[in-house]
Amino acid sequence: MRQVYFDGAGGPEVIRIGEAERPAPGPGQVLIKVAAAGVNRPDCMQREGAYPPPKGESDIPGLEIAGRVDVVGDGVVSLREGDDVCALVGSGGYADYALADARLCLPVPKSLSVIEAAGVPETFFTVYDNVFTRGRLTPGETLLIHGGSSGIGSTAIQLAKEFGATVFVTAGSEEKCAFCRTLGADAAINYRTHDFVEEIKKMTGRRGVDVVLDMVGGTYLQKNLSILAPEGRLVQIAAMQSGKVENFDLWPILLKRLTFTGSTLRARTVEQKAQIAAALRQNVWPLLEKGAVKPVVHATYPLECARQAHEMMESSAHLGKILLVTGN
Repeated sequence: MRQVYFDGAGGPEVIRIGEAERPAPGPGQVLIKVAAAGVNRPDCMQREGAYPPPKGESDIPGLEIAGRVDVVGDGVVSLREGDDVCALVGSGGYADYALADARLCLPVPKSLSVIEAAGVPETFFTVYDNVFTRGRLTPGETLLIHGGSSGIGSTAIQLAKEFGATVFVTAGSEEKCAFCRTLGADAAINYRTHDFVEEIKKMTGRRGVDVVLDMVGGTYLQKNLSILAPEGRLVQIAAMQSGKVENFDLWPILLKRLTFTGSTLRARTVEQKAQIAAALRQNVWPLLEKGAVKPVVHATYPLECARQAHEMMESSAHLGKILLVTGN
């Protein structure tokens, strides 16, 4: 089978296409003939040598796929050969075939093509767990999403609105802000031209927001704490600016009784991920089935053009998801 691999750690120039043995599913696994794979920031971090796959996972990048079940491993009763599924995988998605734990496979929603469905797992698992489980967002509350035009952001906007929240976002251009509003954002702040702290204070009557979903880190930490309402929750899912903060002031947390939490998805056990999959199937899949929410696909690239896909991801010019298609 074809696979994407990295010829050392570095920029997109280290991306190569080669051949590998088709894997065989173990107990509880299925082999999926991949139609498409999502491209995500962690893939770029893996390429740079900063985010290696968990122990026992393939060195092939790719955290989410969609395609057709080709071989069913021992003990799998929930899936059959020929089923169209999308799946969260620990690694291995950038290939013609990939292994997935059967518990992390979900049916392709009726409203989506198999290729579109490849843009669902990583973002929907991440958003649901962090915004609604860890962030405890409830109807009538307010949510601020940084990076609103990203795959994560576009998913978070749609889900939060469907669950009855008021949604504010930040984005880096007027085009991106307009894009976020088309998805349902109540307000979009261009962080290059406006101070989002002051804008949020104005829009909330200085009360602040109930939940902040942040992937920036660094200097955003103190700003996020300053605009959280009493009992607010800051959920950190990445640290694109910096994971270290100097002169951190704890007083906002104490005085406003704030919760500061965060998570990564890849390192968690299959059992933990399976709990998120079950919650998605119950609470989010009906919305996907009827088309109330959907992954927003910015661009698709052939598997052989993974380098260009990574360049697009790192340019931050995309609006929504970037996918690799295999032609299978």
